[in-house]
Amino acid sequence: MSADLSFINEIENVIVDGSADRRSQILERVTDLFVLGAARLSEADVAIFDDVIGRLAAQIEQSAQVLLAKRLAPIANSPPKTIRTLAFHDAIEVAGPVLAQSPRLDDQALVEIASLKGQGHMLAIAHRPALSEAITDVLVERGDRDVVLGTLENRGARISHRGFARLVQRSESDDGLAECVGARPDLPSHLLVMLVAHASEAVRARLEAAHPQAKTAVREAVIEATQQVHAEVLEDAPGHALGVATVESLQQSGRLNEQALAEFARGGAFVETSAALAVMTALPLSFVEQAMVSERSETILVLGRAIGLSWPTVKEILSLRAKKRIIADGDIARAMASFERLRPQTAQEIVRYYRARARAKTPVA
Repeated sequence: MSADLSFINEIENVIVDGSADRRSQILERVTDLFVLGAARLSEADVAIFDDVIGRLAAQIEQSAQVLLAKRLAPIANSPPKTIRTLAFHDAIEVAGPVLAQSPRLDDQALVEIASLKGQGHMLAIAHRPALSEAITDVLVERGDRDVVLGTLENRGARISHRGFARLVQRSESDDGLAECVGARPDLPSHLLVMLVAHASEAVRARLEAAHPQAKTAVREAVIEATQQVHAEVLEDAPGHALGVATVESLQQSGRLNEQALAEFARGGAFVETSAALAVMTALPLSFVEQAMVSERSETILVLGRAIGLSWPTVKEILSLRAKKRIIADGDIARAMASFERLRPQTAQEIVRYYRARARAKTPVA
């Protein structure tokens, strides 16, 4: 390549004194020369091209820079300094091809760009053939929905435990994102539990369909996570003590009745509804709260029947549970038939059994 490199060295005057059009023409010829001979060039030769191309690229129109980026991006031994300059360019039209393809960019540069530049730059990075955990950590934290989805759909992207935890958090109110997170085969199992705990019924069904071999595990995770999450919410919520105190006050004033219970449920007052049901059934609050966060509604039906609640009131309680995604809306209609078949005497016997077991401090199955 010595003769060709000699030609490159003769264009110094064009870099210094040439017009913009002339510099673009020379850059095109030099780039042609590099692309054709890239496979045979030593690193020393590449360094010479790097200097010339870089100096010319700094003085040309953006449209020419875009063309340069597209031509150099796929080449494994492209001029490293030129590639870095193109990658940091503010215009995504220039930076995009290099960010998405160039093997010359290392993790340090990509992390820096992802941390400083906008969504377009991050989206281009998300489409690279391979991404390290250091890069995806930045993408899932700073990226918008398109960037996050691009990262998740990239099977060459490695995602850290911290990255997956952030993705699960971001998925809580986004069914589409939740489904993409759940489709990752490398999602840690305990984070799958957290994901399905907050997912809608439709997403849960699709997760089961996509992973039939894990169908049982997903269903168990839903039950376990739902109970655990809602129990923690009830226990740690700032308004928990206040809600219990409100019910106790009503009881002391003789105003705690079915109407008050129905109003609590209708108003979405989960703590007050649980506390009222506990007082009216003479059962421990912890027992009733466990029943309220269970995916099965049988215990709620038994409690309601035992104290003579009407179906509309029991329905309000079940609807509250549906709003909290503990049960599906479709379960309420099926529960009505079970409630109607349940004899009050049978329900009262069961509640007496619950009370006896509670006094003995023995867990009820």
